[in-house]
Amino acid sequence: MRTDQRSLHYGNNLSIQLKAQDIAQTLMRPSPWGPWSTYHERGDQGRLLMDPVGLQLGNKNLWSCLVRLLTKDPEWLNAKMKFFLPNTDLDSRNETLDPEQRVILQLNKLHVQGSDTWQSFIHCVCMQLEVPLDLEVLLLSTFGCDDGFTSQLGAEGKRQPESQLHHGLKRPHQSCGSSPRRKQCKKQQLGGYQCGEEHKQRDGVAWGPGPGPWTLSPANKPPEVLVSQVSRRKGLEVLHRQRRGLGWQRRGSPPIWLHGDFSQEGSAEGAGSTIQVSASLSRLFQGHPVSSVLKETQGGDQFGELAKKYLQLLRTSAQQRYRSRIPGSGQPHAFHQVYVPPILRRATASLDTPEGAIMGDLKVEDGTDVSISDLFNTRVNKGPRVTVLLGKAGMGKTTLAHRLCQKWAEGHLDCFQALFLFEFRQLNLITRFLTPSELLFDLYLSPESDHDAVFQYLEKNADQVLLIFDGLDEALQPMGPDGPGPVLTLFSDLCHGTLLPGCRVMATSRPGKLPACLPAEAAMVHMLGFDGPRVEEYVNHFFSAQPSREGALVELQTNGRLRSLCAVPALCQVACLCLHHLLPDHAPGQSVALLPTRTQLYMQMVLALSPPGHLPTTSLLDLGEVALRGLETGKVIFYAKDITPPLIAFGATHSLLTSFCIRTGPGHQQTGYAFTHLSLQEFLAALHLMASPKVNKDTLTQYVTLHSRWVQRTKARLCLSDHLPTFLAGLASCTCRPFLSHLAQDNEDCVGAKQAAVVQVLKKLATRKLTGPKVVELCHCVDETQEPELASLTAQSLPYQLPFHNFPLTCTDLATLTNILEHREAPIHLDFDGCPLEPHCPEALVGCGQIENLSFKSRKCGDAFAEALSKSLPTMGRLQMLGLAGSKITARGISHLVKALPLCPQLEEVSFRDNQLSDQVVLNIVEVLPHLPRLRKLDLSSNSICVSTLLCLARVAVTCPTVRTLQAREADLIFLLSPPTEKTAELQRAPDLQESDGQRKGAQSRSLTLRLQKCQLQVHDVEALIALLQEGPHLEEVDLSGNQLEDEGCRLMAEAASQLHIARKLDLSDNGLSVAGVHCVLRAVSACWTLAELHISLQHKTVVFMFAQEPEEQKGPQERTAFLDSLMLQMPSKLPLSSRRMRLTHCGLQAKHLEQLCKALGGSCHLGHLHLDFSGNALGDEGAAQLAQLLPGLGALQSLNLSENGLSLDAVLGLAQCFSTLQWLFHLDISFESQHILLRGDKTGRDTWATGSLPDFPAAAEFLGFRQRCIPRSLCLSECPLEPPSLTRLCATLKDCPGPLELQLSCEFLSDQSLETLLDCLPQLPQLSLLQLSQTGLSLKSPFLLANTLSLCPRVKKVDLRSLHHATLHFRSNEEEEGVCCGRFTGCSLSQEHVESLCWLLSKCKDLSQVDLSANLLGDSGLRCLLECLPQVPISGLLDLSHNSVSQESALYLVETLPSCPRVREASVNLGSEQSFRIHFSGEDQAGKTLRLSECSFRPEHVSRLATGLSQSLQLTELTLTQCCLGWKQLAILLSLVGRPAGLFSLR
Repeated sequence: MRTDQRSLHYGNNLSIQLKAQDIAQTLMRPSPWGPWSTYHERGDQGRLLMDPVGLQLGNKNLWSCLVRLLTKDPEWLNAKMKFFLPNTDLDSRNETLDPEQRVILQLNKLHVQGSDTWQSFIHCVCMQLEVPLDLEVLLLSTFGCDDGFTSQLGAEGKRQPESQLHHGLKRPHQSCGSSPRRKQCKKQQLGGYQCGEEHKQRDGVAWGPGPGPWTLSPANKPPEVLVSQVSRRKGLEVLHRQRRGLGWQRRGSPPIWLHGDFSQEGSAEGAGSTIQVSASLSRLFQGHPVSSVLKETQGGDQFGELAKKYLQLLRTSAQQRYRSRIPGSGQPHAFHQVYVPPILRRATASLDTPEGAIMGDLKVEDGTDVSISDLFNTRVNKGPRVTVLLGKAGMGKTTLAHRLCQKWAEGHLDCFQALFLFEFRQLNLITRFLTPSELLFDLYLSPESDHDAVFQYLEKNADQVLLIFDGLDEALQPMGPDGPGPVLTLFSDLCHGTLLPGCRVMATSRPGKLPACLPAEAAMVHMLGFDGPRVEEYVNHFFSAQPSREGALVELQTNGRLRSLCAVPALCQVACLCLHHLLPDHAPGQSVALLPTRTQLYMQMVLALSPPGHLPTTSLLDLGEVALRGLETGKVIFYAKDITPPLIAFGATHSLLTSFCIRTGPGHQQTGYAFTHLSLQEFLAALHLMASPKVNKDTLTQYVTLHSRWVQRTKARLCLSDHLPTFLAGLASCTCRPFLSHLAQDNEDCVGAKQAAVVQVLKKLATRKLTGPKVVELCHCVDETQEPELASLTAQSLPYQLPFHNFPLTCTDLATLTNILEHREAPIHLDFDGCPLEPHCPEALVGCGQIENLSFKSRKCGDAFAEALSKSLPTMGRLQMLGLAGSKITARGISHLVKALPLCPQLEEVSFRDNQLSDQVVLNIVEVLPHLPRLRKLDLSSNSICVSTLLCLARVAVTCPTVRTLQAREADLIFLLSPPTEKTAELQRAPDLQESDGQRKGAQSRSLTLRLQKCQLQVHDVEALIALLQEGPHLEEVDLSGNQLEDEGCRLMAEAASQLHIARKLDLSDNGLSVAGVHCVLRAVSACWTLAELHISLQHKTVVFMFAQEPEEQKGPQERTAFLDSLMLQMPSKLPLSSRRMRLTHCGLQAKHLEQLCKALGGSCHLGHLHLDFSGNALGDEGAAQLAQLLPGLGALQSLNLSENGLSLDAVLGLAQCFSTLQWLFHLDISFESQHILLRGDKTGRDTWATGSLPDFPAAAEFLGFRQRCIPRSLCLSECPLEPPSLTRLCATLKDCPGPLELQLSCEFLSDQSLETLLDCLPQLPQLSLLQLSQTGLSLKSPFLLANTLSLCPRVKKVDLRSLHHATLHFRSNEEEEGVCCGRFTGCSLSQEHVESLCWLLSKCKDLSQVDLSANLLGDSGLRCLLECLPQVPISGLLDLSHNSVSQESALYLVETLPSCPRVREASVNLGSEQSFRIHFSGEDQAGKTLRLSECSFRPEHVSRLATGLSQSLQLTELTLTQCCLGWKQLAILLSLVGRPAGLFSLR
């Protein structure tokens, strides 16, 4: 060893020269004790130095026996070393030792772990190995208990330190990662030091990575915080950190570790270097052994060399960790090695992820093996750098995470330089905030030196670093007041690039609520279960070349239940283990009875892992109690203090427990234990609940609950006991009773009571209304019980519509649902909307005959899903509706379905909406239509087909006899079909027969509706479509709206309308029709006899043709004449006529268009009664005048609508001239302000018949004259300012109008001057039969003006004025003789001051049959005045004065007035609620009079006056007093004063 003198100045520049060679010699001195005393000096590797444990225990013979026993089975010992010391390095260096030396070395490592580990190991030895009984007793009594362990150590052992690590430190042979690393033998031999190891200390002993510890007095421990100073001289620096060794290292060369007593100043030589230690440094560490690092600070950046060594160390560590694992006792070699690639499917792109920027190039088509490397594609830099792998429990998420590590270690993931794997179940134990370097180096694997340099390299190359976090769902802890915990905070910063920007992050999680710290652009990848080929592949690998492989495959093929359970990879592994145990000892086919449920699968696994013929009941129950306690507290990691050593040994022996190293910081590590899978923990907890005498049935039933799979916002973390109720239900099966009774020490009654309690709880749950997730959970529980009665109750309780929305479902879920539905008689509808489904899920529905409607809507469904579904469909005998929407099925998947659909003749509806199908695929689907005789609907919407394919589909609709509607609109594409009748079906079954007349008639009777809306059809497409439709059946409706036909295409369709036999509607809306095209369309349809209505609105893009049934053949002239003559014998309202409507609204028509337009309409006017609608155009006054001239040339119209054409008042009034020029015009309705103008003929359609030749027939001419004499014409003018000039012009215009005429006027207010003008013009309108002023405000003068009309205009026979807002004047015809008239002035606010004037005007009338003044304001005074004037008014009928607020005074005055009115024959007064006051007159003096007084409430002072009035009425023949409040005394007085009337005298 060469000597290289170097100086280190420290402190006050006091230095000591140390030779590195001396230091190395000192470091290699052996310690008097300790397990690390077996390290070798150079050239002495093969010699075992000592047997320390044997010496300590003081029983060399027993120790030798144990060594010899373990030497016989080194693989078993290696497996236990990996269990008890998860980070143990079983590297190849130990292979150079002989077997005994290797065993002793391994026993040393086990022993220093402490008494718990050592006792558990001894229990495993006695349980699993064939140990002689006497040796087993010695081992258990000597090493298997605490007393034996401590007693053998003696007094010297008691003085030795505990084998457990001091808090905050770690052993030199352990790394900081979760995996061990290979020791660097060459560097150990070089002076006994190791590179990059940290300072370790354990209770008075400072441990260096050299050959052994130096003894240190426990009272003198090294300081916790050491010097942190840097002294630079000759390119050297001193670097010391808390809890890290102090050392020297030449930059770019391995560090030199110094171990020894620096109590004296001096120098040491080591590795060719001379190092000076200053006096101050020696004083600081006086009496303390130290490990120091010297870092040489030469120039130049050597980060790459350090990082390269670390990356190689990282890869080497992973290679050692995933080296071929050793199978356990009695297990096949492939038990630990089987790996089948999972089914991976990427979820929909995140909201913030642009299309095409998804990370990687994952093969998303299901049914295809996806390479693990496809998960990451570093060439896509814009994609999300965070991937979340979602999978239910048992799907293999953790296995895939470790598989990635293994592939990386083997060099397959060359895109990553570094890969780190962390488990959240361990990270949750971290309570402090971590930096990225602490996460990578303290919790995973520490560099050999210069942590900062290595981390800087990783940070610089972060895009080549992959961090995997397993079990993200286990990290969903409640948020604290300061935000998420330290682990989630670090995870969030890594995901968002705040820390280690650019690195790749992958997390695994069960589906459910994910933490908010995940970035929105994170890629979601679903891990699905095994399909059939994967299950078979797994079984082949598991059994490898074993003779039972074929038997296992046969069992899976014949046992459908077991096959569905194997869809879960974890259950597939358990099933293979059970088959490996069962097949040699059982006949083929026994798995159906032994492995029917998940619970019994686990039960058989426990039996398979147990010694033959021996079931460790106590240990199972105790371990189940630990499992239950963990589920209740949310605990999945256990420490040695949580489980007793015998239980740890039991779990290790039966592969029920696994162990690992837990690190929470630098030097903070200990061994943790967990059940091999969470479901196993749940099963053991269920065993404890069912078999333990500590648990009663009331406590048991509290665990039988249904967990919803929907994400609960209030749920902080996912439940750990998802399968616990399922296992409890499975253990309630009668098949499990012997097993449970054995566990419960033959207490069968207690077990039976618990089983019955579980079944009873499930019965109650079965009758409740549950959500979709809970229905699935209930089906699992019920199916596990194997109780037919319970299954029948559950099946019958399910609703007819059973929806499953937005939660993941597996093949096992559907298989369980199918098992339950087998017990149901009624049909059921299953709707799976938004549920992530495994590709092979439909295979679980095979033979489910209860399904009537089956619907899937999910982007997760692909070709493999369709293929599996095609196998199931023919087995569903009741299936009527099949929906497969929103999937990503391609031609390959559709081909399987097309082959399967003809095997389902009962189908009535099929939907392939939104499946991104190509044109050829759509055509392939419609080919199946003739083979589905009951099909009523085929939905192919949202599949983006081209126009040529659409025309092909139209041909299919024309030629297929069952299609009645083809509807295509943008994304919609739907076929509606009518199943053929029995006769048609028979004809279809005989295609070789010649077509008969009945066949042709049947084909013609079919009507087809064709809707091709917004399909981008153009003119050439229309030509092809017309040629196609002319060969087809009758058309019910053709809708080509929203295309690009323009004028030429619309014209072609209009011309072909009469040839296409369209029965109801042709829609050409929104096709770019112009005003010029309107003329073409009108000319094209002029010869179409079946056209009933044409509506064109260019503003609203509407072009709609409505058709009527074809008319019968024209009758001969003689028959037609006889028919028309017969019309005279019919009532006018019963005359049957047809009409045609031509609506040209909102087309921008102007006056210049009218002439050409009327020419185009001329042909249509001769085909029937025509309704014209020109509303919403721009004709104006010029157009109205021009149209008035053109209308006679159009022949007889039924109506003409000129609304919203901007006409002025003069133009509106001028339209009244049309009454004299148009014989067909009977009604003119005008609302001026709203511009509503409508010219109508007779509303009953009795204007003209057929064509202009009709009047040539005598019968027709006579009929027309009869019609004109009987039917009045009407003019309704509203919302119009009725000023005197306008009224004068209106009356002058109507002077020549043929009568009779009804004039209806309405305005907001009519002035007295306008009313006088109107009434003055009445004599000029002899044909006027009715004048009505409705909703028109009138003044108080209007009653007098109207009353005066009765005398001025003898033709007026009735005047009716109500509330000064409604006035009606009825006129006599010229043929009628003058007669009586009447006037009604109700509600006109007439009072006493108006009475005399009104009576004077009425007195000028010759004969008034009735005067109605009710509901006015006359009062007693006005009534008295009216009665006084009554003799002057020539009333011959009724005078009604009701509701005029009169009192008893008016009644008494009426009694007093009766004698002076000889023409009064009857008077009746009711002053109660009726408030009536009526007087009836006769034309001559009346000899007898009748008086009726009701509810008059006469007071005593009125009796004498009443009696006086009655006494003077000598002609009173009948008197009736009703409820007039007359007492006996008043009646006696009244009777004494009134003479008895000649007639009836009634008192009531």
